[in-house]
Amino acid sequence: MPRFQARVLVRLRPSVLDPAGEAARAAASRLDVEGLASLRIGKAVEIELDAPDEAEARRRIERLSDRLLANPVIEDWSLEIQSS
Repeated sequence: MPRFQARVLVRLRPSVLDPAGEAARAAASRLDVEGLASLRIGKAVEIELDAPDEAEARRRIERLSDRLLANPVIEDWSLEIQSS
């Protein structure tokens, strides 16, 4: 059975405040890193999955992302997938 590698990128929706991102932006300024108009923090989840084909792998990972990896009320996610 083919193996697929995927990366799910989860980030807060633009309308949601990101206190960790704001704290990091403020810290960057104290480190003399100037010009950051915005800094938002998200997460990357890397997955290896055995599935009969890419469509089935995508279906499984989308279900996982919608129900487990991201909070649909405050987060968006995107998926990158490739066969190994």
